[in-house]
Amino acid sequence: MKFGVIALAATMAFSVMTGCSRHRQEAVKLANQGDAIVDLDPAGAIEKYQNAVSLDPANHRIMYKLAKAHKKKDEWDKVAEVLGRATDQAPSFANYWKERGYALYKQAEAKKISYDEPKEPFKKCIEADPNQEECYYWLAHSFLWSDKEQDALQYYTKAIEFRPNRIEYYAPLADLYMRLGYLKEAEQVLNAAKELADPNKHAADLFDVHTLLGGVYRDKGDIDKMVAEFEAARALKKDDPSSLFNLGLGYAKQKGKKAEALQLLKGFQARGCKSKKAQKTYKSECAQARAEEQRLKGPGT
Repeated sequence: MKFGVIALAATMAFSVMTGCSRHRQEAVKLANQGDAIVDLDPAGAIEKYQNAVSLDPANHRIMYKLAKAHKKKDEWDKVAEVLGRATDQAPSFANYWKERGYALYKQAEAKKISYDEPKEPFKKCIEADPNQEECYYWLAHSFLWSDKEQDALQYYTKAIEFRPNRIEYYAPLADLYMRLGYLKEAEQVLNAAKELADPNKHAADLFDVHTLLGGVYRDKGDIDKMVAEFEAARALKKDDPSSLFNLGLGYAKQKGKKAEALQLLKGFQARGCKSKKAQKTYKSECAQARAEEQRLKGPGT
C-alpha cells in the first residue's frame, strides 16, 4: 500500500513537471511568433506575448518582449506595469529597471503621475549596473523637473563621465548651469562637447551646443563670439526658426549688419510666427522679432 502511494505521488509529480515543460515550450513558440510580426503588427504580437506569459508567468524575458511591444504603441502605463512584474522576477536586470523608469518618465511628462515616480527605477538600474549611463541621464531629468537642480547637476555630470562621447548629454547640463547663473561652467561643458563632436555624426546635438554657447556669450556681453556661435548653429540648420531668430538678433547688435538682421528676422517671422502651432512655440520670440524689426527700420515705418 505504501509503495503504491509513493508510486502515485511520483506519477503525479512527473505529470505536473511534464505539463509545466509543455507550457514553457508553448510559451516560447508563441513568443517567437510574436517576434516575427512585432514590427509590422505590434497589437498582434502583444496578443502572442500575453498568451505566452499566461502559459509561463515566470518567464521575464517574454515579459520584456511584451513591454517593448507596448512601447511601440506608446502605451506607457502598460509598459511600466509589465516591467514591474519583470523586475520582480529578475531584479538584477538593469535594462528592465531602465525601461520601467523611462515608461514612468513618459507618464510624468504627460502629467499623469509625478516626476518622483521614475526616480526609484532609475536608481535601481544604477545599482544593478553602474555603467548604465542612460539611467543617470534620465534620473537627472527626473530631478530637474521636480525642482532638484543640484541632484540634476550631479547625475547629468555622471552620465557624461560614463559616456563622454554621447554629445546629447552636454546641452542639458550646460543649459542648467546657465539657468543657475554658472556661465563659466556652462562654457566649459559646451566647449568640451565641441571638441569631442563629429559634425557629420552629431549635427543635431552640435546645433544645440552652438546655440547655447551663443547664449553664454550673449549673457557675458561678448557680441562677436555670440554671433560666431549663432552662425555655426545656422550652418547646421539653415532654416530652423530659432537659428534665424538668434542670428538676426545677433546681427542687430553688430555694426554694418542691419540688412542681414532684417532679412533673418523676417525669415524667422515667416517660418515661426504664421501658423497657430508656431505662434504657440515662439510666442515671446515673435513679439521680440517684430519689435526689433521696427527698431531697425526706424520710426515712422
